[in-house]
Amino acid sequence: MLPYVYRVTKYDPADRNQQGHYTGAEPATSDHGPVEAAYLQAVAAFAEDTGIDQLGIREPQIGGFAHFGLEPSVDGYGLASLFPAGLAGFHDGALVPIAVGLELVRAMLRDNGAWCRLETEGEFAVHVGWDQYLYLGSNLPCEVALARTRSLGLFPERLDASPYDFAPDDPAYVQRPADADFWARLHWAVSAHRATFLEETYAANASRWHRLTRDTIEAVRSQLAPRAQLAVWPDLLTDVDAAMGSLPDEGLVEIIWEDAEGRITSTVADETQFEAVTSQLASASSAGAVSLASDERHPLFTAVLPDSDGVLRARWQTEPTPSDRDWAFLKTLRRGQVVTGTVTTIASFGVTFVDIGGFTAMINIPELSWRPFSHPSDVVSVGQEITAEVLDVDMIWERVPLSLRAVQEDPWPQVAQRIGQVVTGPVTKVVPFGVFVRIEERADGFEGLVHTSELDKSTGDVVEVGDALTVKIIEVDLARRRIALSHVQTSGASTEGQPHA
Repeated sequence: MLPYVYRVTKYDPADRNQQGHYTGAEPATSDHGPVEAAYLQAVAAFAEDTGIDQLGIREPQIGGFAHFGLEPSVDGYGLASLFPAGLAGFHDGALVPIAVGLELVRAMLRDNGAWCRLETEGEFAVHVGWDQYLYLGSNLPCEVALARTRSLGLFPERLDASPYDFAPDDPAYVQRPADADFWARLHWAVSAHRATFLEETYAANASRWHRLTRDTIEAVRSQLAPRAQLAVWPDLLTDVDAAMGSLPDEGLVEIIWEDAEGRITSTVADETQFEAVTSQLASASSAGAVSLASDERHPLFTAVLPDSDGVLRARWQTEPTPSDRDWAFLKTLRRGQVVTGTVTTIASFGVTFVDIGGFTAMINIPELSWRPFSHPSDVVSVGQEITAEVLDVDMIWERVPLSLRAVQEDPWPQVAQRIGQVVTGPVTKVVPFGVFVRIEERADGFEGLVHTSELDKSTGDVVEVGDALTVKIIEVDLARRRIALSHVQTSGASTEGQPHA
C-alpha cells in the first residue's frame, strides 16, 4: 500500500452536503475538453514528481464488465492504435510509456469501455473510478504535483487508500499456474480426447478460443498473451440446433462456433441478442454456449500463465474446478508424507480408494499389508479410518498412491531370523512344483514353498491341502519376499518341542 494517496476530482468539497454527496453543477461525464486535459496533466505531474516514466497495466477489463459510467462505450473501447499487437496487447503486466498511460486514463474518464489499474509496484498508481473520480498514489509526497493540480482547478484530497486497490476475492485461494505440469496434463487430456479447446482470456470479457490437437498445442502456446487466464474445455456440440436450444432464458453468455474451415468465432450476448447471433450460425459445423457467471462455468481445468521467469504475478482468480481443487491439494502433499483418510470403496479389481481430505487416493493390493491375504476386505473395510504413507504425487494424472504397509513394522526381518527352525503347519496349496505350507499359527501367517525336490518321496504324491506337514525353514529371500522350506531335511529330526503353525 502506497503511503501517499490522493483523490483528485473536479468537484469542489464546498459543494458537498453533510452526507458527503456532491450537490454542485459539475456533470458526472467527461467534457472531452479542458477539464479532461487538467486531469491528464495532474497524472503527468504526479508521475514526474515520483520519477516514473512507464506504467504497468493490471487487471484489464473491456466491454460490459468495464462500463460503469454514464457514457456509452465506443468501438475499440478507446484503445485504437495504442497497442501494436492490437487488443491482445492490452494485457495484465503490459508496460506502457506515460503517454500511452495518459491515453488509457482518457479512455477511462470517457467511459469508453476499457478499464485497468495503472501501477508501478511500490512506487506509483493511477485508478479511475466512478463519475470522474481519480485516485493517485505515490511513495513520495509529491508537493509540486499537488500545487500543479490545484492550479489546474482540480481538488486533491488526502486519503488512507484508494478504494480501487486490488483485493482478492479469496485471499486463501491459490491460482494454478500454467507450468510444466499443466502443459503435460493438457497433452494427456487432448490425447485422451477429453479436451479439445483452450480459452485464452487476456482481459476481463475478452477472450480467444483455440482448437487443440496433439500437433497444435505448442503452436497455440506460443501465441498466448502474457499472463493470460486459460480454461480447458471439451468439444463443442456438432448438433448446432441443440447447442442453441440450451441457451438460458436470460443472462450474458459467450456463444462459440466453428465453421467448416475451422475458423472459431465467439461473441458475448444476452437474451435480446440470441436470435441475431443464431442467424449467423447457418454455416457452423459445431457450437456451444458458456455462461459468464463464474459459478456456472464448468471447464475441465484452469490456469494462468506465469511470467518468463516462472513466477505467477497475474492476479486472476477463477472459480476452481474439481481438477483445480485437486491440484491445490496435491501441492500440499509430499512423497513419504503420512496421511489419515477414510476407506470409501474397495473396487472389484482390488484397488482400495481412500478419501484424504476431499481427494481420492488409492492403495494397490501389494501395499495393503506385509502379510498374505485373499481379498482387500480381509485387511480394510469401507468407512474405516486408516493411516498410510504417500508413495508418489502425480500432478499430471492427478493420482496419489498410498501404502498402508509402509506405516507398519516389516515382519520379514524377523522371519529371516527363523532360518533353520523346524515347524509343523498346514498345507495351503498344492502346485505342480511343490506345496505351500503356512509356518505361523495365524490366518494371515506367512507361507513357504516346499519344492518337489524337498518333499519326502513317500509323502509327495499323497499330501493334500489341510494336511499337517513338518518342514524346515532353509531360506528367506527378503528382496523377493519368498520363503523356501524343506520336508526331507526334517527326516529323523526330533519333533519334540517343535513350533506349530
